Amino acid sequence: MNAIRAVVSGALMLAMAGCAVFKAPEEEPPAGPAEPEIPVTPAEPEAPAPPPTAEPVRPVAPVPESERLLEFFRQVRKLGGVELGREHEAVRVAYMRTRSDFDRVRLAMVLSLPETVWNDVARALDLLEPMIRNQNSPLHGLAVLLQTFVQEQRRLEKSVHGMQQKLDALKAMERNLIERKR
Repeated sequence: MNAIRAVVSGALMLAMAGCAVFKAPEEEPPAGPAEPEIPVTPAEPEAPAPPPTAEPVRPVAPVPESERLLEFFRQVRKLGGVELGREHEAVRVAYMRTRSDFDRVRLAMVLSLPETVWNDVARALDLLEPMIRNQNSPLHGLAVLLQTFVQEQRRLEKSVHGMQQKLDALKAMERNLIERKR
């Protein structure tokens, strides 16, 4: 189970690294001879100029939804107990209110968290299905990645359950053999 978490975390981090926003290089003023200034006598006294700011304010590029979702998943994995329960409820309410693809993926992420009371991989897969069918969805790739993660988690859980049943059967056989020898 930890190996899958490590693989999925690695895949998510690689996806996040591939989506990094790059800054455009700053332009330098052209090098050349400066034109001489010609003094002008103003007819009226000028108002004092406002103090220059340290750096011009640049608009910040919006963070893509896929990056925001990957960051959300990273943060949610760190939560525990009551905090995680509050986050689950907030995400569930947000999805019920908006029905947006963004909130759909967030809810699927929370529902796919292992070892939680609300873990429901079937519901998580149902939530992702419309986005997986719609290849034009901006979150299609992330939905496919999450679907793969959830399906693999389901497969491993079934495998672990099967192994646990076999182990329990072997323990019962061992107890029977010990009792027969007495």
